Order: sequence, then structure tokens, then C-alpha cells
Amino acid sequence: MKLEEKVIGGRSNKVNPEILTSILLISATILALIMSNTDLREVYHSIFNDIKIFGEFNLHLLINDFFMAIFFLVVGCEIKHEILKGHLSSVKKAAFPVIAACGGVAVPALIFLMLNYNTRFANGIGIPISTDIAFAVGVFMVLKNKLDPSLKVFLLSLAVVDDLISILVIGIAYSSDINLFGIMGAIGVLCILIYMNKILKVKKAIPYMIVGIALWFFVYISKIHSTISGVLLAICLPSNSENGNKSLLENVNESLSPICNYLILPLFAFSNTGINLAANINYAELKTLIEGIMGGLIIGKPLGIILFSYIGVKLHLIEKTKDTTWASLLQVATLAGIGFTMSIFVTEIAFSGNQDIVDASKICILIAGILSSTLTCTTIFLKPYLNRKYIISHLHFGLRKQN
Repeated sequence: MKLEEKVIGGRSNKVNPEILTSILLISATILALIMSNTDLREVYHSIFNDIKIFGEFNLHLLINDFFMAIFFLVVGCEIKHEILKGHLSSVKKAAFPVIAACGGVAVPALIFLMLNYNTRFANGIGIPISTDIAFAVGVFMVLKNKLDPSLKVFLLSLAVVDDLISILVIGIAYSSDINLFGIMGAIGVLCILIYMNKILKVKKAIPYMIVGIALWFFVYISKIHSTISGVLLAICLPSNSENGNKSLLENVNESLSPICNYLILPLFAFSNTGINLAANINYAELKTLIEGIMGGLIIGKPLGIILFSYIGVKLHLIEKTKDTTWASLLQVATLAGIGFTMSIFVTEIAFSGNQDIVDASKICILIAGILSSTLTCTTIFLKPYLNRKYIISHLHFGLRKQN
């Protein structure tokens, strides 16, 4: 990822995009919480719910169903690039983060399901399986001097695989009453996009974006969540570079990433975290939901990542670099408990129309993010005491003292 540079007083200061995105997300969340818990509450809800943009679309729906499709287009571009040319392009490169990510999805899902099986909250199983790339990497960059720098690539790759699994869950688990006309229309548009890529060899972005809008429309009316159209469009973009130039896939990713990071994601956070903290929510009734989300994110994510990684190493399925210790891996694994964007997004889909459940889930996601970051700081402090040599030397010292 590139660094943006600001020149101040003749000196070049590097501002990391992940840190800036995290600051914008936090600021948008705080602003939304302030407006939702003061006299500005009515203004806040009126802006997002009462003003119609076109047809049934108010600003909230426009952000969640259309703008987030652009975000998913960027995510799709990143996933495709990583699979074709990046850290997931070979079995050897992909094995470690893929197996770790599978653990980071399976264990939180299992924890949530054990607590919420056969309850009205079971549909929220997709909430604790996600990792927010921007937030997690942003916190990593803030703490980078205390963390193993080689694990940034691991965290990025793990989050990309997490996103891929989350996209599949959204497409399969949260789609209902499928509209056959919409499905057929989407398939037809996909064929056009593939024809443009493979036969016509179109290398300009605008034609793909125009046809992509038609794809979004048909996916939307098909009742499959419309954001999936962004991923489908990314799959159809040309990924081959010519004459040393960047591919269209890379150009689209680079062009849209700043828009997503600095506009769409903060706007999504602002429109979706307006929680009335004074609302009369029956937390006793929502006990298993709360435990499932927080237990899945805070405990399940790092536990699953470490457990699957350890089993993979012992079975010789993956190879952990010699310089990477289990303690340093645990520090990064705890960051995976920051679900935020994807978790909130799944919450909106899973419990649409149940505002009390949505608000309680969002509060849990926010608290889980704070506690996961705190847990990372705690593991940094405790790392010297988790070192095997430290434990053995002090154990020997204690035995000698007793003797």
C-alpha cells in the first residue's frame, strides 16, 4: 500500500492511508453517536431516512445498497489481484493466511451458533466472522514498532480471505425470495462483461462501469444482496498488463480505493452507527446474541487463528517463518476481532426491521473492537513474559531458590 506524503516546514511526513481511514471511521462513529444521543437525533434520522433520493431509495439505502457495492468492487479487485499475482497466488504463499482465516471464521461461527442455535438470533451467525481491513491494519500501523512487521502481510492476506468468506455468506445466507428475472438479467450482463474482456479486449474503465450499473440493477431486483454485483464486476475486469503498464484491474483499484477509504466507508459508519444509547433495550432478552457476537469476535477470532495455525504447522500443511513467534502471532490475531464495517453491514442485513436487535448488535461490535485493540496492547506488554526462554529461566531460578 502506498503512503501519502505531506510536506510541512520543508520536512516530508508520511501519512499512512490505513491510519487516516481509521481516524475518519472513528470520527464518523463518534459524530453519529453524538447526534443520536442529543437534540440532533431527529435531524440525523431525517437526513438518512426521510429524504428520498429516487424511488424507494433514501440516503441510508443508497449508501448501504449502492455505495457499498463500490466498496465491494474494490474488495473484489484486491481479492482477485492477491489470487492472481499477490500473496495468495501460490499454495505455499496462501496456505498460512488461508488456514488461519478459516480458523478465524469457523471458531467464532461455532461460538455464536452454540449460544444462539434455534433462537431468533441465529441469522446473525455472519456478524462475528469478519475482520475490518482498514481498522485492523490501521491499529497495526499505530503499533507497528511493537509488532512483528512481517505479519502485516499476514494480517492483510487473512483479512482478504475473511472478506471473501463474508461475501460468500452474504450472497448465500442473506438472500431470499430469489427473483428469476433478475438472476437471468444478471447472468446476461455478466456474459456481456466477459465478452467485452475476452473478445472485444476493452481496456477502458468507463464501459465496464456503465455495464456494471446494469449488473447492479439486475442483482438488486434478483433479491441477492446488491453489493455482490461489485465483486462480480471485479471478476470480469481485465487483469493482464501490457507494455509494462498497470492492468485495468489495478487502475480501478487504485482510483476507487481513496474514494472508498476517505468517503464511502466514513459515510457508511456515520449512517449506520447512530445508536440511541438511552434506548430501552432489553439486554437480558438479548443475552445470547450479545455473548455470541462479543465472544465470537474477542475470543473466537484469535483462538481460531492460533488454533488452526498451530494444527497446520504440526501437520506440516503450512510453514511458519522462523522469526515469527506464537506470541507475536497472537498479538496480530487479536486485531482480527475488529469486525466493524463488515460486521455492522451484516447486522443491517441479518436483522433488518428489528431496530432493538440491530442497535444491541452494533454496540457489541463497537465494544468488541475497542476490547480487541486493548487486548493487542495487553499482549504487547505481556510478550516478554510469554517468551519460552523467559518462562524456563524463571522456572529454573525458582527451583534453585527452593532447593
